[in-house]
Amino acid sequence: MTNYLEVKNLSKSFDSFQLHNITFTLPKGYIMGLIGPNGSGKTTTIKLILNMLKRNGGEIKIMGLDNIADEQKAKAELGVVFDTNYFSDDWKVSEVEKSISVFYPNWNSERFSEMLRKFHIAPTKKVKELSKGMQMKLMLACAFSYDAKLLILDEPTSGLDPVSRDELLQILSEYIEDGEHSVLFSTHITGDLERAADYITYISYGELFSPAARMNLLICSALLRVV
Repeated sequence: MTNYLEVKNLSKSFDSFQLHNITFTLPKGYIMGLIGPNGSGKTTTIKLILNMLKRNGGEIKIMGLDNIADEQKAKAELGVVFDTNYFSDDWKVSEVEKSISVFYPNWNSERFSEMLRKFHIAPTKKVKELSKGMQMKLMLACAFSYDAKLLILDEPTSGLDPVSRDELLQILSEYIEDGEHSVLFSTHITGDLERAADYITYISYGELFSPAARMNLLICSALLRVV
């Protein structure tokens, strides 16, 4: 089985918080929920994967590539969606494409236009005129337009209304249907797991939950599906 993301013994120390020996693997073609209470280390883990923070220990591989030594190649295969948009508020949607596409040699303008139509996003709209849910879709449209093999989303459903949350989770499920893409999404909303996640990694205050605790969580999720 091919792994799209491998995190091994990942550690990071701050003055008031420590991330301890986080280890998990995300195979090709699956969705993993990275869950835990607010402040548990989910965003820190994602920032370390993206090399936005310097780790104290451990190893991270993206598509088999070291996330530091092969950072540029690894990030070419990544799509990243944060809980707030990373575009200039005054950009028009058409200007977003001009600004982002130059970083990706395999950018597909036809695909971008197709995604805008699918998500009902007008190219003439400014980013600040889009709702939070529409901004989320715009970030996804960009990732889909260069065929990102691995999507990493940090609290993507936080602040979305129930309809937008369901729609986003459906988009992610469709994204992995071909077996060639994977998704890692962090959330503190455990209800999202029943709809989307194939795997669960539970971080509690900087540490992985014990295997027994994770098994109990999986059993509870399975029971919720049955009910």
